[in-house]
Amino acid sequence: MLLIVAYVIILASAIGTYSVHGSLAALWMPLEYVAIAGLALGGFIGGNDPKIVKATLGALPSLFKGAKYTKALYIDLLAMLFEVLAKVRKEGLMSIENDVENPHESPIFGKYPKLASDHHVMEFITDYLRMMVGGNLNALEIENLMDIEIETHHHETEVPAHAMAKMADGLPAFGIVVAVMGVVNVMGSVGEPPAVLGKMIAGALVGTFLGILISYGFVTPIATQLEQKAHAGSKIYQVIKVVLLASMSGYAPQVAVEFGRKVLFSSDRPTFIELETELKARKGR
Repeated sequence: MLLIVAYVIILASAIGTYSVHGSLAALWMPLEYVAIAGLALGGFIGGNDPKIVKATLGALPSLFKGAKYTKALYIDLLAMLFEVLAKVRKEGLMSIENDVENPHESPIFGKYPKLASDHHVMEFITDYLRMMVGGNLNALEIENLMDIEIETHHHETEVPAHAMAKMADGLPAFGIVVAVMGVVNVMGSVGEPPAVLGKMIAGALVGTFLGILISYGFVTPIATQLEQKAHAGSKIYQVIKVVLLASMSGYAPQVAVEFGRKVLFSSDRPTFIELETELKARKGR
């Protein structure tokens, strides 16, 4: 939603202020718009693997949705991990074998539908719980494996942002290409009246204007937001990692989830009292 607001502000600032002393009709050069769009699209498709193109297109709708990883979701995550670890502490590791192997049928995971519907998060949790059930774990080796998996996930989620950033970098140059094409057209029409030549020169300059405006005003904000969402999406895996490693090191479930709470960004982190109150309330259900 904020992206749309930003676009309105950008257009009002660029075109609105121009309209005070200039004619908007001078900016209407359909062929320049088509050329810029075509060059940008061609550069994007030609410069990226089909998987990256698909991932980028799939990531764009998320820009118009609210934040996926909220304080409420993290409270649910910590509460869910607490329940799992409390069951392990009370009944032993083998007691969660069915939960791990069939997470969609698990009575614990079933209480948290938002988390259960996130395939990647649930796979991350169940994979490492499965290793815990299997026993003979070396905490340092598991931590290293977690770090590698989190880094891999982070790189994958950053790909759309990088692809859009590259497109933004190329757009000003594409604008110059369109402008040069316009100048060549002008040079081939030097015998025309000044009014006609002026219109042709204006059309050539519109290409440069479009390239820079679309790059910095429209595509760069998309790349920045996608990058921010990629960073936010990695935090949940760091929380899971810290909680499970704390449990493997022998800490009680209450302490283990406290480790996870401290990893969260301050804007998403519940206070100690908030988390403790939630855990007590959910234990009584």
